Amino acid sequence: MSVPLPMLSLNERERRWNRTRELMRSKGVQCLIVPPKGREEMVGYLSNELAEGILIFPLESDPVQLTWSGSRLLRRLVAAQQGIQPWVEDIRQGTCGPDVVKVIRERGVEKARIGVVGVDTWGPGDPEGYVPYKTWNAILKGLPEATFTDISEAFGEMVLVKSEEEIRLMRYSADIGEEACRTMLEMVKPGLKERELYAAIMAVIYRAGAVSPDPFLILYSGVENISWGSPMWHYQGGPERTIQAGDLVFAEIFPRYAGLESQQQMTVHLQPFHPVLMECARVARQAYDEGIKALRPGTTFQKVCEAMDAPVREAGCWHLTPHIHTLSPLGWVSMIHGRIEEAPGMEWVGGKAHSVGVKGGDLVIKPGMVFEMEPNACKGKHRVNLGGTVVVTERGVEELNHLSMEMRTK
Repeated sequence: MSVPLPMLSLNERERRWNRTRELMRSKGVQCLIVPPKGREEMVGYLSNELAEGILIFPLESDPVQLTWSGSRLLRRLVAAQQGIQPWVEDIRQGTCGPDVVKVIRERGVEKARIGVVGVDTWGPGDPEGYVPYKTWNAILKGLPEATFTDISEAFGEMVLVKSEEEIRLMRYSADIGEEACRTMLEMVKPGLKERELYAAIMAVIYRAGAVSPDPFLILYSGVENISWGSPMWHYQGGPERTIQAGDLVFAEIFPRYAGLESQQQMTVHLQPFHPVLMECARVARQAYDEGIKALRPGTTFQKVCEAMDAPVREAGCWHLTPHIHTLSPLGWVSMIHGRIEEAPGMEWVGGKAHSVGVKGGDLVIKPGMVFEMEPNACKGKHRVNLGGTVVVTERGVEELNHLSMEMRTK
């Protein structure tokens, strides 16, 4: 893994701010409100800072960052001693609706058309946005003459196209994931406890100066295991599973460095090898190869999704998670729960699931966009998921991961 890269430059700030203002002009908005939270932390795209607050971004004047705690202001003292210049100079304590209204009126845009990011999103866990009700209600009451329009999708599509600076940092993020995959491959053996593996993977991420967004790490083991999500013991406590001979051990890894996230779907199968798992691995890899061939500038996201699903469907498999989605932000997603009615045991778990179609299929692929190629194939209670992060180039794709691109056997 390479030496940690420096932070984004002020040139990148100017690029992002200029592109944002171009978007605002195209949408006819005089100001932009970017609320806090949300998986993708869109505030950080414009502020390059995790202040856990709201950003008000006027078209014709400097932005204002609101933060819930004065400690976030004082934290800048240490940065200043290190010669680090903040992207947003004006930072204030206060993240309630009335605080936003005050700034909007101060900037003279209280009667303008105002764009909002976060009311309507496609991100996982935020199907109905992430703007707090009390905050939004106070803004509506406090600015009765303003007109609001949600531009979450357009803003996200703008963020999708990465600069050379961002791609360098994305490569570093993927390098962290590659090192975590290598650690996992070396460690997995019968007798290893899941918690030990979990701790080792997360240690790689933290040592590299990165973080991991919720769910932090997805991990499961066993021959018949089609679950997805953080280990149950992560929430419920109690004993974890001990890895056994013949197990498939899976981890979905989420390193995020400087606000740029990569992902890796690392699968290791221990002897004796199960024929159905070997078949699922072959199908998933075929889907990956078809996706790599299809992912080209000028095509649509829908066509790439269809190309990846074809081998899985033709093999008589179903799939649990998407085969592909965008990264930084994660918002354009292929079908999930494809043909899940063929999955056994749904009545036993006490719930019902159904397939969800492609989100954002009309997205036109452009150079600089980043995708997670993560095909998965399931037969019965057997599942294999593999893949990693790729960057679209002028001629095709650059694959940033290698170990996780196929199921590893030991």
